[in-house]
Amino acid sequence: MMVKLFVSGFPLDIEEIELVKMFSLHGDVKTIKLVRDKKTRVCKGYGFIEMADEASAENAIAALDGQPMGDRSLTVKIRPDEPVAAAPPVYRKPQKIFEPVKKKRPRRIQ
Repeated sequence: MMVKLFVSGFPLDIEEIELVKMFSLHGDVKTIKLVRDKKTRVCKGYGFIEMADEASAENAIAALDGQPMGDRSLTVKIRPDEPVAAAPPVYRKPQKIFEPVKKKRPRRIQ
């Protein structure tokens, strides 16, 4: 089971490969996604890293959370799974128990 980590506090000019090298010391990195501005492609300062298992994720958090990087400090947290939204309830008009159901008249064909 892969574990997704939220990572922030790294320099805005960092490349994905640099973060992968840093995190791969603590476990197997499966994917990385740095969030960037759509127009300028400049990193917004946070991203997501998927680790292979929970032990790797815990090792990375213990080693890297709070570490200084340049003039900022790194924040590494497990991203909680988002609950799947339930389907909205279907509304059905309640039928009255003692009244017979009225049948609709057929339409006239013109």
